[in-house]
Amino acid sequence: MDTKHLGINSKLIHAGHQADASGSVSVPIYQTSTFAFRNAAHGAALFAGEEEGFIYTRIGNPTIGALEDCVAELESGCGGIATSSGMGAICTVYLALLESGAHMVSTASVYGPSRGLMEKHFSRFGVQSTYVDTSDLTQVERALRPNTKLLYVETPSNPTMQVTDIEQVSALAHAHDCLVVVDNTFASPYLQQPLKLGADVVLHSVTKFINGHADVVGGIIVAQDMDLYQRLRKAMVNSGCNMDPHQAFLVLRGLKTLGIRVERAQHSAMEIAGWLERQPEVKTVRYIGLESHPQHDLAKRQMSGFGSMISFELEGGMEAGRLLMDGVRIATLAVSLGGVETLIEHPASMTHAGLSSEERCAAGFSDGLVRYSVGIEDAEDLIADLRQALDAVSAQSLGRTRERAVSGVVKEPALA
Repeated sequence: MDTKHLGINSKLIHAGHQADASGSVSVPIYQTSTFAFRNAAHGAALFAGEEEGFIYTRIGNPTIGALEDCVAELESGCGGIATSSGMGAICTVYLALLESGAHMVSTASVYGPSRGLMEKHFSRFGVQSTYVDTSDLTQVERALRPNTKLLYVETPSNPTMQVTDIEQVSALAHAHDCLVVVDNTFASPYLQQPLKLGADVVLHSVTKFINGHADVVGGIIVAQDMDLYQRLRKAMVNSGCNMDPHQAFLVLRGLKTLGIRVERAQHSAMEIAGWLERQPEVKTVRYIGLESHPQHDLAKRQMSGFGSMISFELEGGMEAGRLLMDGVRIATLAVSLGGVETLIEHPASMTHAGLSSEERCAAGFSDGLVRYSVGIEDAEDLIADLRQALDAVSAQSLGRTRERAVSGVVKEPALA
């Protein structure tokens, strides 16, 4: 079936699926390591690239291929490359597009391991990197050097929720003969298609929204043109970080409900973010759907929705945030995001613990920031859960104030 003319929800169901002789409605799991050749000439033709077909699952597999084709169509790219994890996708991009002496510019608040991989490992092979606020075009332009080969952007960024103008930074990078890669994990292809805005490569941790059920780890890369696709695929095949067929089957199953999951979660996120903004215990709320967000108008132009990721900080700072995370009952204290369940975590001690306090501050977030991934539970239940946790934080804070007052450290505040 030609699915290119279909709407995105129809593509989620049908893109990438090629019916086989069995007539299976779902893509079958081809749980095999190797594929038989009809004869010696057939095997030689496959290795020479003269015929299409399958040789070995590290190189290609029908189940994995169906997922790659589906996401490539969703992202309007020429081909997809599924990997064993999101970090496998990132490592493949670095391996394929950077070499000794090359320089990369990236988002300062990029996912911690993305930065750690570059600074702790690729730097040993002579690759240089600079991290800036990519939502500020002036900072990006100043960071570019003659040897800059890659602009690696995460938008919306993790966990600051900064939005980078993909069209503008792509034009700037291309003027400097530099490739643009966008980590689209926070938005998913349902809300944002970076290749249509000028990016050369887009990648996802499919562990998050694309799969959406917290039961698979995986990644995927989609390239704009065939030359880039071939470079990236060769790097993946040679490094051996291919996805497993059963992983691909589960991701394909999760992908079918991406639209309805995202729609429900982002509707709840808007309600929750607005509620948080009105709570006296909350110092700041970062949600791109709020008009108070500095890149709200850009997000409206660049994305088809605002997603379900919220970051916020309490007036009590890091200690209050810790108490809140320990106090919630419906939200789960865990890393990751984009699943059907609501997750809460502390970036400074968890996902971005590899950065120093100074680096986190430079990236635009404090040690007290809390990240909240809204799931598909009832919004009123999530709000009630946050309210009881905030009440517990306030009660404990008041108790400590009274203890200090009794000890003579401070005066107890008058209660209205």
